[in-house]
Amino acid sequence: MENRLFMGQAGNVAIDLLAKMSNRHGLIAGATGTGKTITMQGLAEGFSELGVPVFLADIKGDVSGVSMPGKTHPKVTERVELMQLDDFAFQGFPVTFWDVFGKQGHPVRTTISDMGPLLLSRLLKLNDTQQGVLSLVFRVADDNGWLLLDLKDLRAMLKFVSDNAAQFRTLYGNISAASVGAIQRRLIGLEDQGGDKLFAEPMLNLDDLLQTDAEGKGVINLLAANTLVQSPQLYSAFLLWLLSELFEQLPEVGDPDKPKLVIFFDEAHLIFKKAPAALLDKVEQVVRLIRSKGVGIYFVTQNPTDIPESVLGQLGNRIQHALRAYTAKDQKAVRAAAQTFRANPELDTEQAITDLGVGEALVSVLDEKGRPQMVQRTLIKPPKSQIGPITDIQRVQAMANSLVVGVYEKLVDRESAYEILAERTDKLAKQQQAKQVEIERQKQLEKVEPAKRSSQRQTALEAFFKSAMRSLGSSIGRKIARGLLGSLLGKK
Repeated sequence: MENRLFMGQAGNVAIDLLAKMSNRHGLIAGATGTGKTITMQGLAEGFSELGVPVFLADIKGDVSGVSMPGKTHPKVTERVELMQLDDFAFQGFPVTFWDVFGKQGHPVRTTISDMGPLLLSRLLKLNDTQQGVLSLVFRVADDNGWLLLDLKDLRAMLKFVSDNAAQFRTLYGNISAASVGAIQRRLIGLEDQGGDKLFAEPMLNLDDLLQTDAEGKGVINLLAANTLVQSPQLYSAFLLWLLSELFEQLPEVGDPDKPKLVIFFDEAHLIFKKAPAALLDKVEQVVRLIRSKGVGIYFVTQNPTDIPESVLGQLGNRIQHALRAYTAKDQKAVRAAAQTFRANPELDTEQAITDLGVGEALVSVLDEKGRPQMVQRTLIKPPKSQIGPITDIQRVQAMANSLVVGVYEKLVDRESAYEILAERTDKLAKQQQAKQVEIERQKQLEKVEPAKRSSQRQTALEAFFKSAMRSLGSSIGRKIARGLLGSLLGKK
């Protein structure tokens, strides 16, 4: 039987997302309060039931309830009865909590080396000259076998290369002091946003995002992003690294029966807001190619126009909740959203977008040949898990029972470029100090030596006179002795 994910109903017709087409990516859009988060939560549940791991950036903390069984609610009961969901039952799903800052989940980290000079340059919005200097710094570190793990390693390498620019010019080319200074300032800005938390060890093992539980359900990895989203540069850095790393590490699988991983990025406009063209190009490239690795990406945002055209064109599965058309600009956005769907002759798409109620959406998914189906006005199924956030105590308990508990909590700071260069600097300073001490000692000796030589000459002269006097004394003594003996013996 073909794997299908039940999304809702259009009249009496079930609207299903084909699992083998879910790696063609998707979009969930709609105004605030129209049901985007509930739709996203329901899709995450569906993928988990199919045994597909999920990674979800939880911007507001609302999706944490997916870890707990839902509770009876009049609106949920009404929706279940209306859709005649006879097999509906409340249940929680396996969840692993992550947090770049390590407060609301297990720490998630990468390293400077793993990010690489190209991605880091785009993240820091460096120009070509500055990017060249950064690449040179990585090259010098590689040639010397020095690891670049965290921000202090990179800062230390920048200073080392700048201080020894003349030495490296022949091998690597010119090094602009102005470029080094500009990079250092950008790093300070990244650190202020929390970059020192993201770039550290132990680094996230991507296999830990691809887990299933004992019952075969895919683990839903929730990234606590309510704080992270306040640092858009850091949020973009994490997104770019995660997608690039998955693309590099996962093998080609084409279009599998179901994806290996599905990623949801809530409030996706924050990723693209004021992003440099180079960063958008990289995101577009990864989104376009990563589906062949079996990874599906779903962007959740208020309006389709929040997503760049180059990326929007890669999103095959569309779920559009209500949009409000209060102004001319809003009306233009509604028309643009309507035009992204395959037209249904029985439905006025543009009018329907403004008429949709909470929990309703216009849905167009791909068929078995990858073609967009005609848009349908769909009643979205209710989630089986808790709607709304869990308590802090429940979160702590979930983390204690996590598959990765104790793996990432302890920060590791092994010897890398910073420590090596610090030791090198300290050794050179000690050698310089010892050399200076020796110079001072020699100066003191030079002052003492003339006096010592003079003292030695005086001592020798005195010794000569003493020796002469002893000789003279001995001669006189012998004469006196001989005269005395002669008298005693009766000789004259």
